Amino acid sequence: MTARDRILSAIRATLGPGKPPERIAAEAAALLEDPDAARPRLAAPELPEAFALKAAALGTTIDCIATLAEVPRAMARYLDAHGLPPRFAMQPVPELAALDWQGLAPHPAVAADEPAALGLALYGIAESGSLVIHSGPQNPILLSFLPLHHVVLLREATLLPYLEDYAARLAAQAIPRNAILITGPSGTTDIEGSYVRGAHGPGFLHVILIAG
Repeated sequence: MTARDRILSAIRATLGPGKPPERIAAEAAALLEDPDAARPRLAAPELPEAFALKAAALGTTIDCIATLAEVPRAMARYLDAHGLPPRFAMQPVPELAALDWQGLAPHPAVAADEPAALGLALYGIAESGSLVIHSGPQNPILLSFLPLHHVVLLREATLLPYLEDYAARLAAQAIPRNAILITGPSGTTDIEGSYVRGAHGPGFLHVILIAG
């Protein structure tokens, strides 16, 4: 008998006889009958406010605008506030390319030392203040990892209450090569307990929340 066999035998002896599969299945189904009894309340009754409260608590900054046409002005405000140049990487999608970028210089390629980048989120999760981004032909995945400042456009209509709501959407569509859930800016306290921003990705996360 190997050491692994001895360990597993000791665990089985401690646990006693296992439950029959049908009982396990019934208990699992019972957990899903009333999900509201197990999951936390949202931070606010309305999804945009709930998302903003959770995201801000984790270090994400929020700018609320009415329409997509206001995005260039919102981007200019953010760049000016952080002393950043007007040149930035932008997700190469027609709806962004068609906007009036006068005075700004978006470009499609993202460099390893990119100061800022702008892209679209597929969904927002109100429960955790998280953003969902899928990779694709028009969404290079490095756009979410290389820039110091990551600016993300999120439509209120794409907000979902809970993470399992996103899982249900994912099950009903083509699975992406990469699915990213972003919750706040990147940071770590691994080294001597000192907080370091941008350790594994962007050090700043800014969400432009679009009502229309």
